[in-house]
Amino acid sequence: MAGNTGPLSPRAKLAVTAGKAAAAVSRAAGRGSGSVIGGKVALKLDPDLLARLATHLDVVLVSATNGKTTTTRLIAEALRASGPVVSNALGANMPAGITSALAGGSDARYGVIEVDEKYLAGVARDVSPKAIALLNLSRDQLDRAAETRMLAEKWREGLAGTKAVIIANADDPLIVWAASSSPNVVWVAAGQEWKDDAWSCPSCGGVMQRPGDDWFCGECGFRRPTPSWALSGDYVLDPHGSAWPIHLQLPGRANKANATTSAAVAATFGVPPQVALERMYQVQAVAGRFDVVSFLGREVRLLLAKNPAGWLETFSLIDGPPAPVILGVNARGADGTDTSWLWDVDYPRLAGHPIFVIGDRKMDLAVRLEVAGLDFRVCETVDEAVQAAPPGRIELIANYTAFQDVRRRVGN
Repeated sequence: MAGNTGPLSPRAKLAVTAGKAAAAVSRAAGRGSGSVIGGKVALKLDPDLLARLATHLDVVLVSATNGKTTTTRLIAEALRASGPVVSNALGANMPAGITSALAGGSDARYGVIEVDEKYLAGVARDVSPKAIALLNLSRDQLDRAAETRMLAEKWREGLAGTKAVIIANADDPLIVWAASSSPNVVWVAAGQEWKDDAWSCPSCGGVMQRPGDDWFCGECGFRRPTPSWALSGDYVLDPHGSAWPIHLQLPGRANKANATTSAAVAATFGVPPQVALERMYQVQAVAGRFDVVSFLGREVRLLLAKNPAGWLETFSLIDGPPAPVILGVNARGADGTDTSWLWDVDYPRLAGHPIFVIGDRKMDLAVRLEVAGLDFRVCETVDEAVQAAPPGRIELIANYTAFQDVRRRVGN
């Protein structure tokens, strides 16, 4: 465990106090949790505050395009077997939000921190993590986060020579490329259903060969490393070859993959796989994701999908036809303002479902569904969509701000 360096300096204490006050004002005004504005105020008063707050913690950072909020929650649950944890569990994953989270963890032993992909290298420099979990990279918010190969290169440069243990997905060539500059990597076979961002070699640009679960570049020899942890059906295989059952309340293969990576991270901190996986069962929902709510007399399951890879995974876990499906898409700042990604989503998988479309960009989505040959109805509100849906549990899939709009409306 990292040693506690003692009390904060007067300047740091003032920054923390001012940040908490700003957050409280924001909450009172009904403008969200206040974590971001609180962190911004605190960092303005003490630019080094994030590093100071992390000095007494054993920190793990979690970054990815998809699954980082859920994986952060699973790791936090696992590590609580060994001591108190502070975490940005609600997903405020840029430096200001992370600072706010750590400001509330003076008594914690572990810091489990979700980090936006764009900020990973900088946050790693500030908090000197013991471990970094890298799950996947796929196209998302190209107007903000840049192309995936460029992002992988930034990670590779930023993490080169890090003292942290990197726990990385061996099935994603972009993640392998990003992690390979680090001296201590634990490879996890977590799978990769979405492959459309990894057909060219990140090392040389050659065409990637993908026989079965393997992958390699026929031109430069860059290839899948041998994993020491693996997801195998409903089990986690550890480096000793032992198989540990996965029992989750969270649905889908992707969450089993998240649990596998989380078990590998927990082992880095001395928590055995059996203990880690048992604790993960307690997680029922993550910041509203996977919650089943009652709204207007109907049962609605809330699912978040922000990009083509995320939508593909979500389609694999919803109830089959004729379960009604509501799709919500916005294109606000937090979503990325470019909706061209809609054309990369495999919407024909929804054939046979009654489909209802909502959100700021419902007409963009309607055009995509029309081209896919699907039957759907455009609705002005989630209320209208729910009331129009035929019997059965409703699967509601929305991107980030559309998901938050729905959560506020259904009171979740």
